[in-house]
Amino acid sequence: MVDEEAVYAAMRSRDPRFDGWFYVAVTTTGIYCRPSCPAVMPHRRNVRLFPTAAAAQVNGFRACKRCRPDAAPGSPEWNARGDLVARAMRLIADGLVDREGVAGLAARLGYSERHLHRLLTAEVGAGPQALARAQRAQTARTLLGCTDLPVSDVAFAAGFASIRQFNDTIRQIYATTPTRLRQSGRPDHLPHAPGVIALRLPYRPPMDVPALLRRLGRDAVPGIEEYTEGTYRRSLRLPHGTGVVALRHVPSAPYVACEIRLEDVRDLTAAVRRCRRLLDLDADQRAIDAFLGADPVLGPLVAARPGLRVPGHPDPAELAVRTVLSRRVPAERARARLSDLVAAHGRPLVIPVGQVTHTFPDLPALACWARQPPCAPNPDSRIPQAPHTAPASSLPRTAPGPGPTAPTSWGPQAPHDPDPAAAASWDARRTQDPATTASLIPVPQAARGSGPRCAEGRGAGAAERARTFLALVEALEKGEVVLDAGADPREVREGLLGLPGLGSRAAALVLMRAFGDPDVFIPDLAVRRALHRLGARPGRWSPWGSYATQHLREVTTR
Repeated sequence: MVDEEAVYAAMRSRDPRFDGWFYVAVTTTGIYCRPSCPAVMPHRRNVRLFPTAAAAQVNGFRACKRCRPDAAPGSPEWNARGDLVARAMRLIADGLVDREGVAGLAARLGYSERHLHRLLTAEVGAGPQALARAQRAQTARTLLGCTDLPVSDVAFAAGFASIRQFNDTIRQIYATTPTRLRQSGRPDHLPHAPGVIALRLPYRPPMDVPALLRRLGRDAVPGIEEYTEGTYRRSLRLPHGTGVVALRHVPSAPYVACEIRLEDVRDLTAAVRRCRRLLDLDADQRAIDAFLGADPVLGPLVAARPGLRVPGHPDPAELAVRTVLSRRVPAERARARLSDLVAAHGRPLVIPVGQVTHTFPDLPALACWARQPPCAPNPDSRIPQAPHTAPASSLPRTAPGPGPTAPTSWGPQAPHDPDPAAAASWDARRTQDPATTASLIPVPQAARGSGPRCAEGRGAGAAERARTFLALVEALEKGEVVLDAGADPREVREGLLGLPGLGSRAAALVLMRAFGDPDVFIPDLAVRRALHRLGARPGRWSPWGSYATQHLREVTTR
């Protein structure tokens, strides 16, 4: 329930912290706004409150042209919850309804369309179709203001089924035509190069954007990420193709500058959602800092570094793989090994951007790699290329797949042995003997060759990583572990902990970074050293354990 007194207090103070938490509609004007809208304060009897912009639109209100409420930061509530409504909201924000319809959303969640509509309407004031429609309208507004696409192309790229539906929606929500909306929206956006969509990603202050971008840069894997001159870039695997995003801090501005290059503009909604999750832009940072700042241990740390966010990740499956392959390995060596994996099995970008040249290998490529037999080490050994790793000039602009001449199975078969019985025998030995799959962990080029270093990465630790990696890939293939926006965090944790060799810290890291869980405390080596240096013990930092972890980690990096 919304506390009306708190709402009116927020409206009187024009407090932007509440933007996105709820929306204020005025019955006499038919307009809905953010709580911080600078317009004249309406009479209390003329005000209606809605939990989402879609709920206001369903009730016949149109968006304010002054404060643009539909572009406000999202509610952090959906990241903190794992119930059906929260999972549905995350999937809708990721564009699932645009791609598969309400039927696809219901099937993904395992409920009927009717039941899902009833739950969403009761809690957020609108059904899945209305929520997706509001999101499509915002995507269309972004494309109209940031690209030179014809209006008809904008309509279909935003997810509308017809031009008529597009025009009617724009008129209802913005009380104007698409052409006039484009003319009024262009001055507000950042300049951009051809082929680039330039956006402003708003957040709730305070936020230490440079620190977050530096942290992402420290963990960057060459080939899919880079950090140069204060700008963080990375590639994305998206539903209709690939993309590259560049994120940059804008001093004294409550937004992050974002430049997106997409193979298919239909992926704009998904790309923006992944960027917001990557930078933790929906967090209510003032509430977090106020809570942790009152703690005797963390208080001085929060005062010294206000606005410290949790670095997220745009792809939960990628993060899980990187976590497994980096266990008990020095950071530099882990990044080098992951870079080898990307170069061998990642998809080359059609147009590289700086040092970002590939996307991270998809699940089929990882499965092929995991099931390959080990090769004898020699100075000329290289990771075998996956069938779809073709030169950039020959790649299609849609999701790649094996060509007509590609083998249909990269098998568990031993080299040069097409006999099915031998293949089954090989697969059994590979599964039972972890040392057999130890060579699945890639070794940097400098470490390949003869001599003692040739055995590097083939000890007990590498064998354990290989076993865990293979179990993870097979669980993802079979659907035993589901890592996407609609996954239940509790089921994710149970599924990851059920894999051999994957501990609670690795599972907690995936929940913290990929699913935005705000209450994950990870007592790793850096955190334990910080507590020892401070002469303290872990406090009662729930429900913001993830942010407490970040402040403690910063102690050892200063």
